[in-house]
Parts: sequence; C-alpha cells; structure tokens
Amino acid sequence: MTTSNRTSLQLANQKLAWKLVLVSVFFAGFGFALVPLYDVICRVTGINGRTNSVPDVQSASTQVDLARWVTVEFLSHAMPGVGLEFAPEQFSMRVHPGELVHTNYVVKNATQHVFVGQAVPSLTPAVAAPYFQKIECFCFSQQTLQAGETRTMPVVFVVKPDMDADLRTLTLSYTFFEAPKVPG
Repeated sequence: MTTSNRTSLQLANQKLAWKLVLVSVFFAGFGFALVPLYDVICRVTGINGRTNSVPDVQSASTQVDLARWVTVEFLSHAMPGVGLEFAPEQFSMRVHPGELVHTNYVVKNATQHVFVGQAVPSLTPAVAAPYFQKIECFCFSQQTLQAGETRTMPVVFVVKPDMDADLRTLTLSYTFFEAPKVPG
C-alpha cells in the first residue's frame, strides 16, 4: 500500500469517525427530547391512558346513570429499590357512571430515610382516559414520607356517563417514583 493510499484511507476513516460522533450526539439529544415530546403528544391526543394531572371540578349537572355499572380495578407499583410498600385499600369496585367515588391507597416508607416521590397514574383501556376524571388525588403533588411513615391517600373520581357503554372495566394504575434530588 502506497503512502498516498494510506493517507487517503486515514482521511476517509477520520471523516467516518466524525460522522459517527455527530450521529451519536444527535440521537442522544433526540433521546432526551423524546420524554417531553411524548408527554405533550399524550396530553394532546389522550393516548397512553393518561388521566388528568390536576383536579377536575365536578359539574353539578352530572347525572348518575343507575342503569349501568362499570368495574374499576386498582393497581399499584413502586419502583424497585425505593423501599415503599404501596397498595390500594380495595382492588376493584363497581360504580355507576356519573357517581362521585371515594377510594384510598396506602403507602408505607419502609426505609430509615425520608422519601420524596410522585405517583404517576395510568388508565386502561386508554380510550377511557378522557372519561375518567379525578377530583382529588395524591398524584397531583409530590409526597414526602418520613422514615417508617404509613399514609392513607385518597382518590376521588367520576367516570363520565357519556363514556362508551361497551367499556365495562377500567384499570387505574399508579406507579410511585422517587422524585429527582435537587442539588443544594
């Protein structure tokens, strides 16, 4: 191999290396941008079972549909390693659409440290999310639990009567995440 061939091969390799670095930087940035982009798309379209993230004011004119029942199932998850015991007080209930419903979740900080976290709700099937309105929910704000503390946290919701009658079972799921630590 001649010196000029070797030099041109080295230049080609350097160009390729720079292109690969640029592609890597682009996709790393794109990966970070996906989370907020995904949240915006979910909020706008109502996909992914996202329920309201702020309290909803119940309309006084809402009629309860006593002719229909909807089963609401409750699930809970705590991220592994955070030291929480997290569960609904009841795992399912039958409700009438339009009825104001009260239920509770119980969380215990089983660690010896203060825990600050946020619960993120999800509803399946996702098409029901616009019809499931939370009036009161522990998921609206971060929760600070002292070491060993057990807390009962309320959820007050309404399944809107105009929800498709074919939807008979909804599953409300919460995942508890540790809040990011603020450098201080």
